[in-house]
Amino acid sequence: MLIQLENVTFGYDGDPLFKDVNLTLSEGERAGFIGANGEGKTTLLRILAGTLAPDAGKATRKSGLRLGVFEQTGGLESGRTVWEEMESVFADVYAAIDALRETEQALARAEGDALRALTERHEKLEKRIAAADGYNVAVRIRTVLSGMGFDGCADRIVSSMSGGEKTRLKLCRLLLEEPELLLLDEPTNHLDERTMFWLEDYLKRYRGAVFAVSHDRWFLDSLMGKIYELENKTVHCYRGNYSKYKALKAERVLALQRAYEKQQREIAQLKDYVARNIVRATTASSAQSRVKKLENMELAEKPLPPPAPPVFRFETDAESEERTLEVSHLRLCAGERELFDDVNFTLRRGEKAALLGENGAGKSTLARTLADGRSPAVRWGRYAKIGYYDQENAALAGEETVLGALWGKHRGMSQTQARALLARAQLKEEDIGKTVAQLSGGERAKLALVLLEAERANVLVLDEPTNHLDLQAREALEEALKAYTGTLLFVSHDRWFTAALAGKILEAAQGNIVCYPCGYAEYAEQKNRAAREAAAEKTAAKAQERAKLGQAAHRSRADRAEEARRKQKLKETEARIGALEAEEAALNASLADPAVTADYRRVNEICARLEALRAELDERYREYETLL
Repeated sequence: MLIQLENVTFGYDGDPLFKDVNLTLSEGERAGFIGANGEGKTTLLRILAGTLAPDAGKATRKSGLRLGVFEQTGGLESGRTVWEEMESVFADVYAAIDALRETEQALARAEGDALRALTERHEKLEKRIAAADGYNVAVRIRTVLSGMGFDGCADRIVSSMSGGEKTRLKLCRLLLEEPELLLLDEPTNHLDERTMFWLEDYLKRYRGAVFAVSHDRWFLDSLMGKIYELENKTVHCYRGNYSKYKALKAERVLALQRAYEKQQREIAQLKDYVARNIVRATTASSAQSRVKKLENMELAEKPLPPPAPPVFRFETDAESEERTLEVSHLRLCAGERELFDDVNFTLRRGEKAALLGENGAGKSTLARTLADGRSPAVRWGRYAKIGYYDQENAALAGEETVLGALWGKHRGMSQTQARALLARAQLKEEDIGKTVAQLSGGERAKLALVLLEAERANVLVLDEPTNHLDLQAREALEEALKAYTGTLLFVSHDRWFTAALAGKILEAAQGNIVCYPCGYAEYAEQKNRAAREAAAEKTAAKAQERAKLGQAAHRSRADRAEEARRKQKLKETEARIGALEAEEAALNASLADPAVTADYRRVNEICARLEALRAELDERYREYETLL
């Protein structure tokens, strides 16, 4: 046991955020924590970290627990370079290596008791360095920095970096520290797709435990073996990943409702019997026994329904031209930096396309340019009415009220219509008199989506629409966009959202747009295959170079026999890799089948098999490289 909460309650001004929470985190565990915005997830994380004390109940931690905490706000602050900051994690290791070198120098001159003492000290230092994997520190730092998107940044000063970069660097440092328990608050925020996949793989191999607050469904599904949900001020635990949580929660809610209804029917029957028989001498005793049964019955509380999700509905007044968007030879710059050189692609009416790429590739700038439509390289078809969602919600004036922001743009809407539209998005009566500046990030995002609904546009260009939205709101938006009949182009780092909606992928890479006429699962598989092939080509090139160097060397009969065995083993390994890759591709393709994804047990089986396949593939690739 690392941390245990027993009947923990916490609140403000007598109003509890959550009550009677029981939660245990054990060694090596992977647990996700979900709930609506404002429910108290970050507060509970701080109680786990020990920076907040509960109002009631007990928080117990393992003695000497090494804890790493990553919060959404507040990045790494330092006047050192990135490399120096990462090296500071291993100050003790470097001190031990220096001490070892000094000991080795002293050993050359020592005799007698001094020699024995120095030998013993040398052995202890060696064990200490080996236990900390001290001779691979530079490799570990490079691995984490590269995986988290900091290639070529080793000499940059930390204080000169952006807020998002500092936040990612803070996570880099935590990963290198390797605490027994990582408490993470939205760790995939600020990460692009490549980095998110790297982080997931890293955390799968991580020796410590992980507890993460997250709205990233892909992350929760890929990594977690347990899901805690905070709802109606209570925390419930579900065994399994996010997909299994969805099914188990539905089963639990249904079972509670059925049990409550069954008890209510039993109570009604008992009361009816008592009412009809209590005054009759022949049945009074049996009626009295039923009165006692009612008195002794432990009444089940009526289950609280899950909080109502927001509802979005994107409707159009007219269709656009069949060829909705045509981009020809678009060149795009940000200041003096060229983002895109020669962009060409088209969108047809009703298509749903995702614009993906690494951070800084220019996706938001491209989306804004397309929505603006003033570039001669961008041609929108006739009757195209464009609705644009800006991830910063910059068009919302801070001093306007919620109701005023909607009415200001849609004067023909009645007050009843405006209030109904806002209420559907879960902007309640007490919210509509607030100014935009008083709203939380999630509330501002909902208001911006309501304004977009009111546009009734037949083309939607959305830049990170799921930012700031909790899981319920993300799923509601996803369902609304699935039902949308217009044309959709969106930028998103939410892989679950992208997989659910995109029928075409536009990838921003190396100053251009590469079009993949397929969904996200097939796109991801193509990218993975390309990465594996590139790695294999690199390995083969190195092998060729080694072969050239060894051609002139004389080989004995034993050497030739060993070479024959190596070639046979290489052939067998290549065949096995081919078979594994074929099975992996088939399983990935099956995940795009709605009939399969509707069955969570089948999805879990496929995901488990994919994980096993990837583990064996990694092993076979290593074997292949060794044989080469």
